[in-house]
Amino acid sequence: MSRILPPFDDTVQLDDMPVDISDTSPIVRNNDIAESHVRTPDVEVVAGDISKHRAYFMVFVLLFINLLNYMDRFTIAGVLVDIQNYYHIGNSEAGLIQTVFIVSYMIFSPIFGYLGDRYNRKFIMGGGITLWSLLTLSGSFIGKDHFWAFILIRAAVGIGEASYSTIAPTIIADLFAKDLRTRMLMVFYFAIPVGSGLGYVVGANIAKAFGAWQWALRFTPVLGIICVILIFIVLKEPQRGHAEGGSHLRNSSYLQDLKELAKTKSFVLSTLGFTCVAFVTGALALWAPSYMFNVIKAQGQDADEGNIAFIFGGITVAAGFIGVALGAEASRRYKRINPRADPLVCAFGLLMCTPFLFFGLWLSESNIPVSWALIFFGETFLCLNWSIIADILLYVVIPTRRSTAEAVQILISHALGDAGSPYLIGVISDALATKYPKDERLSPSVESSTLRNAFYITPFVCVIGGGFFLATALFIQKDREKAEKITKGLGDYDEEISEDESDIEPILRSDDEDNEGMQPFA
Repeated sequence: MSRILPPFDDTVQLDDMPVDISDTSPIVRNNDIAESHVRTPDVEVVAGDISKHRAYFMVFVLLFINLLNYMDRFTIAGVLVDIQNYYHIGNSEAGLIQTVFIVSYMIFSPIFGYLGDRYNRKFIMGGGITLWSLLTLSGSFIGKDHFWAFILIRAAVGIGEASYSTIAPTIIADLFAKDLRTRMLMVFYFAIPVGSGLGYVVGANIAKAFGAWQWALRFTPVLGIICVILIFIVLKEPQRGHAEGGSHLRNSSYLQDLKELAKTKSFVLSTLGFTCVAFVTGALALWAPSYMFNVIKAQGQDADEGNIAFIFGGITVAAGFIGVALGAEASRRYKRINPRADPLVCAFGLLMCTPFLFFGLWLSESNIPVSWALIFFGETFLCLNWSIIADILLYVVIPTRRSTAEAVQILISHALGDAGSPYLIGVISDALATKYPKDERLSPSVESSTLRNAFYITPFVCVIGGGFFLATALFIQKDREKAEKITKGLGDYDEEISEDESDIEPILRSDDEDNEGMQPFA
């Protein structure tokens, strides 16, 4: 079997920042280092023969898949009331639908992170999306007496999504560098709020058009198969680290990767900050439409689940476009005068979200239009950080650890964030409802009151997240410089990785990569 030395990619490169660093992970062979030849392409130089136009089209395909990913994830929220009525379940069980999905998603993310750092990412994503599409479709055929079967299928859907989310950002990192990478990540992460918003709108309206909520789950799998075809036709595996002029670095052991990530303070702190973001967005995503539905009904007005999902979805799409774009551009400009700009912008977004979210909840029982407006501004500030957090990870972690870092961040942020927040909101709401007479607990007035009180947790979580990002700013510059030095081959290291210590048996020589099994099927 021929051997490969996977090329290494890192994040952004700061050429004029000398810093005393050391990395205990033996990544580069001494005799491969030539300082004078280390140069970072200014923008979009792509691995091998991948052209600039093809690289842009690859980002478009990844954006489309990410958009579909979040559409599917939040289609459930758009038809949640119908699902509750169909299966005769309360808020606790309804919150469990999203929780089990997130739990499986986060558990399998480290597995795909390990594979994504070592094997062909195109085939991993293609297989995962195929699995996700088939499982989503099968979930629409579960009968009303088999709610737990529906729960298990939604949990399995998370496996397919984990295969994509841990890998796609690292492909963008290998295609682009510096400011252009930031812009491409901004485009890629538009899919989170936009896809989430479309999930509410499309899910609710398809269910309304066909007269059954199950049809909402039958729309995205068709698009999923199209995505798989696009992956195999359009995507081509880029060399890891090529866009940044990375040295020929080698994979260290998985345990060593985890140790080095744990020592990177800015990665740990930004992950904890992102966990707070995930907690808040997870709670809002599942429960906000249901909450507003009950608030409107409690005021004696007519409420239509489809219309409410349309309004909330539109707010989410608009807030996402504005928030992601403003966050990325503000950070890019602020970095010209402050290298700690990224975590500071993230902290600003979370802290500014807090009052809008709090007063949006408080005023909802008296003024619905004002409440919608406050939720819009709160979501806009919350969306400032989506692309910035991804960029932070990519430039403080060396290239051969990026998929693992993505997986670790997904595991932690979802385990402590949106895996539990929807269920927690439902449990608190049901617990608060016990003080009302049993025949009133499912009334709109009680439902809205208990959900609102449960929701008051989220502004406090925003403040905690802002604190984590402020702490990240203390370490971001040093960690970034260290990762850049290692990627360029300028960092200190104690020993080489012998062939016997290599974490995997390489499959191809790097110069054979584009010719043996990694060409697109075009």
